[in-house]
Amino acid sequence: MAAVTPASSSVKYPETRKSNQVDDYHGTPVADPYRWLEDLDSPETKAWVAAQNKLTFGYLEKIPFRDQIRERLTAIWNYERYGVPQVEDGQLYFSKNDGLQNQAVLYVQKNAPQSEPEVLLDPNKFSTDGTTALSGTYFSNDHRYMAYATSGGGSDWLKVRVLDLKTREPLKDELEWVKVSGVAWAKDGFYYSRYAAPKAGENQLAGKNEFHQVYYHQLGTPQQADKLVYENKKMPLGFRFAGTTEDERFLVLSLTDGVADGNRLAVRDLTDAKQADKFTTLISSYEHNNSVVGSVGGKLLVLTNYQAPLYRLVLIDPKKPQQANWKTVLPETTYKLDNVEQAGGRLIATYLKDASSQVKVYSESGEFQNDVELPAIGTAAGFGGRRDAKEVYYAFTSFTYPTTIYKYDLATKQSTVFQAPKVEVMPDDYLTTQVFYSSKDGTKIPMFIVHKKGLKLDGKNPTYLYAYGGFDISLTPSFSVARMLWLENGGVLAVANLRGGGEYGEAWHKAGMTPNKQNVFDDFIAAAEYLSVQSYTSPKHLAIAGGSNGGLLVGATMIQRPDVARVALPAVGVMDMLRYQKFTIGWNWAPEYGTSDNYAQFQNLYSFSPLHTLKQGADYPATMITTADHDDRVVPAHSFKFAAALQEKAGGANPQLIRVDVNAGHGAGKSTKLQIQEWADVWAFTYYSMGLNPYGK
Repeated sequence: MAAVTPASSSVKYPETRKSNQVDDYHGTPVADPYRWLEDLDSPETKAWVAAQNKLTFGYLEKIPFRDQIRERLTAIWNYERYGVPQVEDGQLYFSKNDGLQNQAVLYVQKNAPQSEPEVLLDPNKFSTDGTTALSGTYFSNDHRYMAYATSGGGSDWLKVRVLDLKTREPLKDELEWVKVSGVAWAKDGFYYSRYAAPKAGENQLAGKNEFHQVYYHQLGTPQQADKLVYENKKMPLGFRFAGTTEDERFLVLSLTDGVADGNRLAVRDLTDAKQADKFTTLISSYEHNNSVVGSVGGKLLVLTNYQAPLYRLVLIDPKKPQQANWKTVLPETTYKLDNVEQAGGRLIATYLKDASSQVKVYSESGEFQNDVELPAIGTAAGFGGRRDAKEVYYAFTSFTYPTTIYKYDLATKQSTVFQAPKVEVMPDDYLTTQVFYSSKDGTKIPMFIVHKKGLKLDGKNPTYLYAYGGFDISLTPSFSVARMLWLENGGVLAVANLRGGGEYGEAWHKAGMTPNKQNVFDDFIAAAEYLSVQSYTSPKHLAIAGGSNGGLLVGATMIQRPDVARVALPAVGVMDMLRYQKFTIGWNWAPEYGTSDNYAQFQNLYSFSPLHTLKQGADYPATMITTADHDDRVVPAHSFKFAAALQEKAGGANPQLIRVDVNAGHGAGKSTKLQIQEWADVWAFTYYSMGLNPYGK
């Protein structure tokens, strides 16, 4: 790569007003001079965002190879991508993006060879700019109707509508203010979860969401007539999620309390008139994670980590739900039981072995039948189906293995390719290795490292280090066309499986949550140091990246160790750890982080909160914060306040920029156009900040 000289010293930041806001936390005064940026609708905040975007996009426009990166991304992005099909009554439903469509289109075709697909729903027609996404599809058990959810501009708020699959015409039914919800069919309607409509003058993208409720909607009636099924007026926080078994016998409620890290389960037998308005508690504690997989003979299959940190599958009789009566169907093993699907009279279990998938098939009573042979080390997902299914579909992907859809025949135990993408990628040109490095306390942390074969370990390779480290979420190998641009230009991709994630079960998760959160930052710093010590790269050629909880990770790391990387890319991050719980569903993260309402937890949060630990005059990495105006999960005020404070305090010549997308949210459903534009800017900024031109001579 040719060398370039960044023009960072010429950056002049917009002036940001400071207030004298000071809060008292357990006797500790904490200044919050940029509190006014939390008012997302105010003219002053909007003017500030406009000024910051003008600065950022003006800076990016001066990067000489930015257009080349965008053109190359557009070219390699332009390939057909399929979702995992679902079989319903002899019909195959699946999503497909032709290449550069803003949203994938939902197709239907007969589940037979040589049948031709037809368009069922085209989300690209939902809005003029392609920013309204199809967020979920839910088929009635008689195969007559499909409920579908849409989200606008990246918001977590959903609208639910219903399509008549026989006539292909939409019904008049339309439900609003739906959030953290599926659709659970029963008879001539379905159960769903919602919040009350925001009050007049309340910002629907930032207001705190409280008193989640479950309703039943009968087809053909207005939402105002929906029947309230469950609420808890004494518990404003927590989610109430409804599901039904395929035979529509059981209605299951999954309930959280916003305090503990798990959920309790309650069930109603819909065939028992005596239970018309009653629920039987299956699991009363909020301390463990539990989910109903399906039912067998009037009993429920439950995936749980109760007395099994790596999870097990148990059979619970709703008439005798006490733990002494549970029957273990799939016991806990040495690997995490990540998911179980009940289909075709079988149980299809996905395990995680060092962050990669292993899939095994069992009878419904738990007898092992066979392994599903996967094409490589990577990630398999899908396998869902009805009780009478003959085959199921799944997706397989890895870092350099484009997501391929397979059909798995349950009788022959064979996988065949359903759709394989045609991408300008030659997997054999790249090498993926997994290493285990030591963190600060000696804990071994796994990390995937991907690069072209023949890479010289000379410490000069541009390297992109990505991680998450939280909420029991596992980072498994997956294909990203955006990252292929980095790899094809000789870059190194490193993905670290930090503590706080779910790769090794609940113990691994707890080692990185609440009082142990610093372990996550130490793990990330150790990953960066490993890459330098092993001569993959050096600090001046390293970029650290993460989104959401990973944005917090990057923010904390760049402050604690500004020397560890040249570039920092915190995306939609949780940056104000003292006030996060006051917005939308932020309270739901209290089990993960703790809150400033508790003295000991406040002290812990205050020690690493990115907004509150910035040091005056520190030479921080070149930073581009990314967020979006419709992010109502991690509200953009986090990024706004952090950017203002960073620009105020950072010393040195490195640019400290914020890029705010319009009509976009936390990430899900983002249009192809916006994704390409954002990734082009991320790569251009990263190369430029490293003094490199990927297309130079």
